[in-house]
This record gives sequence, C-alpha cells and structure tokens, in this order.
Amino acid sequence: MTIKKTLLFHLGLFLSFSIHLKGQSDQLKKPNIILIVADDLGWNDVSFNGSEISTPFIDSLALQGVFLKRFYVSPVCSPTRAGLLTGIYPDRFNLRGYVFSTRYKGGVPTDLTILPEMLKKAGYKNLAAFGKWHLGHSNHKYHPISQGFTSFYGHYNGAIDYYSHLRDGELDWHKDYKTSYDVGYSTDLIGSEVINFISKTDKRIPFFAYVAFNAPHSPMQAKLEELEKYDYDPNANEEKYPVVQGHRGERGMDKYGLKGRGNNLRQTYSAMVSSMDSWIGKILNALKLKGIEDNTIIWFLSDNGGISRYGGNNFPLRGGKHTQWEGGVRAISVVKWPGKIKPGTESNQLTSYIDVLPTIENIIGLTASKDIDGINIIDAFNNKNLPPRHIYLGKDAIVSKKWKMNQGELFKIEDDISERNDLSFENPSVVKKLTQLINHYKEMLPGGKPPTHPIGWKPPKNWKMPK
Repeated sequence: MTIKKTLLFHLGLFLSFSIHLKGQSDQLKKPNIILIVADDLGWNDVSFNGSEISTPFIDSLALQGVFLKRFYVSPVCSPTRAGLLTGIYPDRFNLRGYVFSTRYKGGVPTDLTILPEMLKKAGYKNLAAFGKWHLGHSNHKYHPISQGFTSFYGHYNGAIDYYSHLRDGELDWHKDYKTSYDVGYSTDLIGSEVINFISKTDKRIPFFAYVAFNAPHSPMQAKLEELEKYDYDPNANEEKYPVVQGHRGERGMDKYGLKGRGNNLRQTYSAMVSSMDSWIGKILNALKLKGIEDNTIIWFLSDNGGISRYGGNNFPLRGGKHTQWEGGVRAISVVKWPGKIKPGTESNQLTSYIDVLPTIENIIGLTASKDIDGINIIDAFNNKNLPPRHIYLGKDAIVSKKWKMNQGELFKIEDDISERNDLSFENPSVVKKLTQLINHYKEMLPGGKPPTHPIGWKPPKNWKMPK
C-alpha cells in the first residue's frame, strides 16, 4: 500500500470514528424525558401548595424546578391525555367533555403524529408507556405500541380496581399486547416497572417514559401502611363511600369498600397520594443511581382537578373535576430540568396541556409542528413572558392572562382565583370579545361524543383489543 493510500485509509477510519462519536455525542445531548401524570389530583393535594397530605418527592420537583401556577387542562381525563400527546385541542376529534369509557369506541386518530412518534423521529429509541392509557381500547390500532411507543405496561380503561385490576368484570392489566397476571397494588406495579425500565436502559441513549399513575382516582383503595401515616383506626366506624360506576356487584369485587378503605374518604385519598409520591421518590433515586439525573427532564402534572366526594381538595379554587371552574381545569404542574430551570421558580404565565408536545419539540431541537394548537412555553420555565393568548376550556369557558369567562360570568382571574366576583356587568366589551372567541372555537372545534357499542355489549375477555 502506497503512502497516499495509507493516509487515505487512515483518514477514512478517522472520519468514520468521528461521525460515530458525533452520533453518540448528539444522543447524549438529548435529555431523557419523563412525563408523569396523576389522575384526579386536586390543587390542594400536594404539601408544597398548602396541603396536609405529605408529598415530599413531588415537592422536591417544585423546589428544584418550576411550579407552573397557571397550567390549564381539560376538566376530565381522556381529553387532557389526548391533548398532551398531540398538542391539539381534543374537540377536533370529538373529545372534550367525554372520556373513552368502557362502552365508547374510537381513540386518538391514527393519522396524527403523537409525542412518541415525534420523539422517534428525533432519534429516541426507548419510548415506554406505563399505567393508565384511556385513549382507545376498541381496536388494535389504538394500542400504545401502535401509536409509537415501544413498550406498554398498565391498563386500558379508567377506574380499575387497585388490587384485582378488574374493570366491568374483566382483567384489565397488560404488558405490551398480552394480558399480565401480575399481582399487587396497581401504584406499586406501575412504579416498580418504571424503575425496572430505567435500570435496564442504556444510559448513552435518551429515553422517553410516559408514566400515568391511576392514583388517586376512584375506587378509593389504599395500602394499610400508607393509611397508618394518617392515623388510621381499624376500630373506628367507617364513612359511607360512594359507589364507582362500573364496579357495583362485580364478581371479584366483593371486598370493594373493605380492602383498602380508611376511616374516611380524605384519609384514604391521602394515603393513595402518598403511595404515588413514594414511588416518584424511588424513580428519582433510580435516575440518581443510574447517573442520569442531571440529563433527565421530569414533568409532573394532574390530568384535571380533584373530586371532593372522593376526597379531593381544590381549595381555594372553585369547583372540581367535570367543571370549567378553576378547580376543574387549573392543574398542579411542575417541571424539573437540571441546569436549565432555576430551582424554586414560580411561573404565572398562561400555559396548557396542549403546550407539552411543542415545548418538548423545541427542547430536542425539532422544527415546530404545524396545525397544532399548543405553543412552546420554554420561556415560562423561568417565568419569562409568553405571547398574549387565550386558552379554550370547553363549552362556554375561555381564559386569558387577565380574564376568564365561564357560563357568562366574567372574572379578573389574576386577582380572583376563587372566581367569586363576577365583573360581567361592569365590562360588557370584554364579555363581547370573549363571547366571540368562544363562538369561534365552537365553530372550529366540532366537539361531540365518541361512537358507542350497542346496548348489551360486554367487554372482551381480559380486555383484549381486537384487530
């Protein structure tokens, strides 16, 4: 081999190795992303926001990151989850005040590029979904893996039993496409699987984990060790518990109301929140042990407000889940991003569930998606001003940074978060403008219900999705 050929050979090796290193470097620059969603967590149900419930690990995310104090969601869960993963108002595909309940057909439209598919384009290879899906179960095409995730562990429906994992008499617990017969409290199983995923992942390759705990959604079932933290007395009289739709008289549900029930709803609810919080702490520790804590973004939020009749507390906000009052649509949302967010930041910028996708898009260096409703809110992470905007909350409700209108009532929401002082008569021009915007959204967004199965329909064995 001549000197020239030798030099060219070694130059080729060097360039090939350099390209390989650059590829590895680019991968390392991209952060791991964990999106944690609580189910029906109230505004006053985390201790950093004034609650008596102990949530030290959720608190740590706020203390080390940013608390988005004006983060708006849908008043019920499936629409919020759909908006998180698409960046689009769920009204666009007939989903706003409804969820993909057991009898509903359909799911998130498969022609949309949802968050895991977007991340895949950016080089993310490990895209895991854990916990509650609730975005379609009537067809294989709506399965999380069919929608871009590389693995799934959890349940398709909402309001499953925490111990038996039954919904409408059928087992709703799955690993990828197969039925899982894992035994245990659902919060424990979900948290443990997340930690297992983190421990096995290659730290050189960025991952995305969508962790959707079903806590503290009903049925109200807690672990004894958590109940005891809230002065559980096994000899005290029990408070009457509401019956959860879909759970009355089911086989295998005989112990519902006995297994996991505390002395009162608030006690049981608190214990359920504490279980979730403890697993968030274990997830944080797993990241630390893996040596990837500093290269991991954690975004924690609730899908909607709490329900007082199941033990939730939204004080001082008005209303709760199923309503467009602040207690239903202003959600706890905190983001920890080491080195990028000043610890202990509180942001009063107007943000929303539909902003999650475009913000993550910006973080990982992708060109902004077209035809979505959300915006990049990365400036809000350090409480920098965002462009003026309105967020449509469904029905006759809309909010801007200064004003909120709901059912014809007008509130200066910056100062009146409890929505007590109706200013509609004093500000007719504001009412007119916001009414026009609401009507515009109603015309643009069709709303409506997903199609349903016929009366008498029964779920498939073990909730297996048909192809």
